[in-house]
Amino acid sequence: MPSQSPILHILWVICLSFLCLLPGQPAEASAQLTWLDVPQLDVPQPDTASFRKVLEPQIWNFPQDLGAHEAYQTEWWYYTGNLQTSAERPFGFQLTFFRQALNPIVPTVSHPSHWRSNQIYSAHFTVSDITDRRFYPYERFSRGTVNLAGAVAKPYHVWLEDWSATELEPGKVRLQAQTPDVSLDLVVTQTLPPILQGDRGFSVKGLEPGNASYYYSLVQQPSVGTITIDGKSYDVTGTTWKDHEYSTSSLSAGTVGWDWFSMQFDNGSALMLYLLRHDDGTLESTSAGTFIESTGETQPLSWQDWQVNVLDTWKSPQSGAIYPAKWSIAIPKLNLTCKDSPSCLTRS
Repeated sequence: MPSQSPILHILWVICLSFLCLLPGQPAEASAQLTWLDVPQLDVPQPDTASFRKVLEPQIWNFPQDLGAHEAYQTEWWYYTGNLQTSAERPFGFQLTFFRQALNPIVPTVSHPSHWRSNQIYSAHFTVSDITDRRFYPYERFSRGTVNLAGAVAKPYHVWLEDWSATELEPGKVRLQAQTPDVSLDLVVTQTLPPILQGDRGFSVKGLEPGNASYYYSLVQQPSVGTITIDGKSYDVTGTTWKDHEYSTSSLSAGTVGWDWFSMQFDNGSALMLYLLRHDDGTLESTSAGTFIESTGETQPLSWQDWQVNVLDTWKSPQSGAIYPAKWSIAIPKLNLTCKDSPSCLTRS
């Protein structure tokens, strides 16, 4: 276990909330694409029964499992981190690639086209300029064909147009994303073996068979590169967290969203929690987490092991939905507490 002295600084805490599906909207809408009813285009509807389900722990095969798993409907490669300049000016970033399959197999057609694909890719890229209190969000969509987007394992490469995660050498990946306003060029270095979340990478999200994902993380990855905002470049260093997850599942009935926390501490340890929320605010019993020692050893956590309280909320001016925006966290079994602010998690 880490030393008993307080952890003076959290390198980064990234918390994502997905909340408040409107009444009458199916919970699974958060995990599936919704297609317009345009019969003349013959848009294929996802056939979830034909996809492979996550039913039990698997034997992992790296580096092969770094790439795409097209037998499953949904997959993502999730990079988040905090960076700072030598003068300690802080930045946050997110670069995420999503794959969504339309059908397990491309239907046979009499006149096949190289443009035809059963894989849809999307990507999110954000930069947080903490000093100037500016947030830059972007997203893209494309099909997984003619080199527009895709994911391969050897050598590792995930991309959507010119946004990419590209292996430079084993254990070292370059992240690149560009927009007219901001860009990111970062090299991240793996320091620990993949952290298999849940039961050997089998991460249960609901009580129904198959409502689970295969899930691993790469944590405490030193990162160095540049962030450019409005033409001005900043040399930055920091730490990056990567999640890779794939499944064929959706939220259980009555579960309307989740909060996901990943935290990396300056003593080399890390923490992941996900809180699956019912429409009445209570937690799904499959909510879980992992405490990761600096050595890579892990300790599983259940929803009964922590105390997470919402301290503040944010209301969307567009939808009117209310989202949690600040938390306090305590994990008594680890003597971890957060006092006054979500950015002060310490070991007492």
